[in-house]
Amino acid sequence: MDVKTSLPTATSVIGAYDDDGHVKRTGTLWSAVAHIITAVIGSGLLSLAWSTSQLGWIGGPVAFLCFAIITCFFISPFFITGKRNYSYMAAVRVNHGSELFPIPLRTWLAGSLQVLTLYGTSCAYVLTTANSLRAIQKSNCSQDNGNEETCGFGDGYFMFIFGAMQVLLSQIPNFHNIQWLSILAAIMSFAYAFIGMGLSIGQVKENGHAEGSIEGIPTSSGMEKLWLIAQALGDIAFSYPFSVILIEIQDTLKSPPPENVTMKRASTISVIITTFFYLCCGCFGYAAFGNDTPGNLLAGFAHYNKHWLVDFSNACIVIHLVGAYQVYSQPLFANVENWLRFKFPDSEFANRTYYLKLPLLPAFPLNFLRLTFRTAYVASTTGIAMIFPYFNQILGVLAGIIYYPLSIYFPVEMYLSKGNIEEWTAKWTMLRTSSIVGFLVGLFTLIGSIEGIVSAKLS
Repeated sequence: MDVKTSLPTATSVIGAYDDDGHVKRTGTLWSAVAHIITAVIGSGLLSLAWSTSQLGWIGGPVAFLCFAIITCFFISPFFITGKRNYSYMAAVRVNHGSELFPIPLRTWLAGSLQVLTLYGTSCAYVLTTANSLRAIQKSNCSQDNGNEETCGFGDGYFMFIFGAMQVLLSQIPNFHNIQWLSILAAIMSFAYAFIGMGLSIGQVKENGHAEGSIEGIPTSSGMEKLWLIAQALGDIAFSYPFSVILIEIQDTLKSPPPENVTMKRASTISVIITTFFYLCCGCFGYAAFGNDTPGNLLAGFAHYNKHWLVDFSNACIVIHLVGAYQVYSQPLFANVENWLRFKFPDSEFANRTYYLKLPLLPAFPLNFLRLTFRTAYVASTTGIAMIFPYFNQILGVLAGIIYYPLSIYFPVEMYLSKGNIEEWTAKWTMLRTSSIVGFLVGLFTLIGSIEGIVSAKLS
């Protein structure tokens, strides 16, 4: 094994870096689509059948289409031509502040919420992966006539395995180097989405009719129905936005054509694809189970005679989340490491790169800052998932808090600033009104999520 060290030099910039000194961008339209789909289409897709069952045959599909349109509308400010930004926080910083909400405070808030989103999602992925691996194990155990006590390892073991895998993958230098992982993850998301749709269609054929009704699952009271609708809308609303990592994805794209043009096309294609899968899984799942629609679509097929197919879909979820963890973590890695390198420009620990050359393999760049920080990060997310096994429920509340500022408020403020929109014009009034409506919807779903957790704990 050969070990070589290097620090950045002027000659190394030629050919390997873009005109702004950043790593040469090689991303394309389809790599951006893969990144977005990997980030957006998660295992939460399997809960959308339950959301549809709460809203009914009219409310469910209408909600999906409305949130798709809203997503396209509120990410449009990111595509206005202007100064190149490298992160969401940087985009917020370059726009004008106000006396009530000055730039430093707004930048700090945007950065804090983005970090909370990325970190919380990483913790949730550790939990979700362990659940899928556990489901595979239990399925195989039941086939061998085992029971809960004899089914081998617990969730903590699977979380540790996932964490160890992420320690290795986290040493991939940056977002530009994980295109292959995003493409693989996106393929896996398509796979388990198609399996869920196929199993649901098969169940409808077996039933001989489509289950469900216009008003959705009946409840004992109007208030209970209201809270369930709030939770359903929350699930749908939080399954669409990707603005928190949009600029980081855009920063991977090569030019020409202009990065913002390519990213706009990628975003539109991705929203169309995700809406198609959301509608299919949500509607076919509801048609298959009606009032008995489970929270996780695959759980409805736990006793399906072809257990291997359900196991395979869970395996696809695991592989997908392996890639999704990196898509959400790499922007946070970059922000922290770039800040440390800026603060300590003469530190070899932060800036020196060691190239490890193993036989038959390309040289691998190793940096001690990257090794220690990212390992500690993965260990912390894994540890939190082990300590708080109900973190997914808490994340639903956090998502309710984060949804409005990151997906609606800041994009609207950027649009008003970049577009020089005058106050009280028709466009200004429309944007301000839509922002207020977004706040009310976010508040409604947040209250519904809190009520859902309280009800679950009391039941």
